Amino acid sequence: RIQLKLSGEGLAAPDGFGIGDEALRRVAAEVKDVHDLGVQVALTIGGGNILRGGTFASESHIPEATAHYMGMLATVMNALALQETLEMLGVDTRVMSSIAIASVCEPFVRRRCISHLEKHRVVILAAGTGRPFVTTDTAAALSAAEIGADALLKATQVDGVYSADPKKVPDAEFYHQLSYDRVINERLKVMDLSAVDMCQRNHIPIVVFNLHKPGNMKRIIQGEAVGTVIQ
Repeated sequence: RIQLKLSGEGLAAPDGFGIGDEALRRVAAEVKDVHDLGVQVALTIGGGNILRGGTFASESHIPEATAHYMGMLATVMNALALQETLEMLGVDTRVMSSIAIASVCEPFVRRRCISHLEKHRVVILAAGTGRPFVTTDTAAALSAAEIGADALLKATQVDGVYSADPKKVPDAEFYHQLSYDRVINERLKVMDLSAVDMCQRNHIPIVVFNLHKPGNMKRIIQGEAVGTVIQ
């Protein structure tokens, strides 16, 4: 059983905004490949391709709490689009939201989520934790702990964790293995430190990998050395 964390940018159209059909199909195909191995997949999705609450609040008169709720609703839009794409590929999928939206998806209930996974359905978890000021990274770590995931896989735009942003610092050092403590103590930009701490306390390894390299997700499940492992 894995918990996958996917940013909204992973579903973005070529201009970086909105939902791109090609990106949807590519991500869904990667998830299907893992699902077909018999792995139970829960997927927490972000909404940055549509709206980032903190950024929107800083650029407008909208209170930050309200802006965060708007960002959570963006994740529901992404989740519904990915659900339809997965089901087009023949993968039974359920969307569960931390904000109740009864007309389009189920509320998150831990036992029901685990039941879906055991019935070999992909579960897409939307709306973060349902509360403002908490990122989807933390929501993913919380979910991984709740459902007893064997690993948290964080899909990113680069190959894993570096000592600095490799897009800005070409000679940045790449880390194949890291400890939780090093990530926390050195403030390495992997995911929110609260998410790393939660995984450490629940003994859930984190694998940070490049979403844009086809087959990466499947290779991780099959035990190949891909990306950065934090444990």
